[in-house]
Amino acid sequence: MVRAGSFRGWVVAMAAMAALLLWWNTEPARSAPTLPQGFTDSLVAEVPNPTAMAIAPDGRLFVTQKGNNNSIGRVRVIKKGQLLSKPFLNVTTDTSDFRGLLGITLDPNFSTNHYVYIFYTATSPTVHNRVSRYTANGDVAVSGSQKIILDLPALGNTGGHYGGSLRFGSDGKLYVGVGDDTTPADAQSLDTVNGKILRINRNGTIPADNPFFNSTSGARRAIWALGLRQPYSLDLLSGTSKMYVNDVGEDTWEEIDKVTRGANYGWPIHEGATSSPHPSLQNYRNPLLTYGHGTSAETGCSITGGAFYQKAYFYADYCGDWIRSFDPARGTSAPFASGIVKPVDLEVGNNGGSLYYVARGSRSAPAAVHEIKQGGS
Repeated sequence: MVRAGSFRGWVVAMAAMAALLLWWNTEPARSAPTLPQGFTDSLVAEVPNPTAMAIAPDGRLFVTQKGNNNSIGRVRVIKKGQLLSKPFLNVTTDTSDFRGLLGITLDPNFSTNHYVYIFYTATSPTVHNRVSRYTANGDVAVSGSQKIILDLPALGNTGGHYGGSLRFGSDGKLYVGVGDDTTPADAQSLDTVNGKILRINRNGTIPADNPFFNSTSGARRAIWALGLRQPYSLDLLSGTSKMYVNDVGEDTWEEIDKVTRGANYGWPIHEGATSSPHPSLQNYRNPLLTYGHGTSAETGCSITGGAFYQKAYFYADYCGDWIRSFDPARGTSAPFASGIVKPVDLEVGNNGGSLYYVARGSRSAPAAVHEIKQGGS
């Protein structure tokens, strides 16, 4: 005998599934992205379930896959326009909710030391996020080469706001974006690394010139900046110390912040810019740019990839399906590309001529890496 409540729940579930199948079968075909005149978009390779990307000096693309149903995240290599069948790396990871293999960067001396760094959700001894380093041997990681660089605190049960961004600064230090683990107050507390930008040496030790090195202990000495909700991506302007972070907002604003030593970006006391920062916020910094939530060409819901390209900072929104550019000199934003299905990362090619993006895609637009460049295909 089926109880009435159980039956109603079954009916609701079946209706939801029917709606999903209807959407799946009737979703309109996606057209090619819209770009400024003189720019072209080309498919590099399809990569299921992608999260981030790094570009090697020799042009190879290293792409992370969040993870599959068997809790295996993968780093894949795209070489000369082909996705290699053998993964560079398989890593056991918790793939529930927003967890998984989330970030990647290459050592500044990758050509000689072959170091690859990843940010992923480790499953033991407790579920927590971790930064590990692997050594490449050609297109695969050396077996047993993992070196744990940084273990972050055990995760809560809420399933989001983990960050995962990795980037080396011009000072040779590794910067790590860590989300607030859906505990907003953590972003303002020096008792935890959550909601922060961390700065560590490439071997995992902590630089003594970090701003809170002498007032904290343990991993908290790595804190470089605080007051962030979900620092999704970082990028550095080549040849400078200028680093920007994209911080995903909650209800109202998405923001781009300039990463500086000891800065406080206000979350959760402030979301977006304010003309009257709370007096408790020492060294508060307003965002460089904010945009609201919505469905127009200038709004979105989740600021994802970011990269310095052609003297501007390009940033993408996952929900808006667009890429826009920000001119730091003028403080203005302009449209660049639309019709990009769920972008999650932007990277610039080694010669500076190409802007690559990673798109999560949809049924009619498979998850893939694309290349945008100016002046023909």
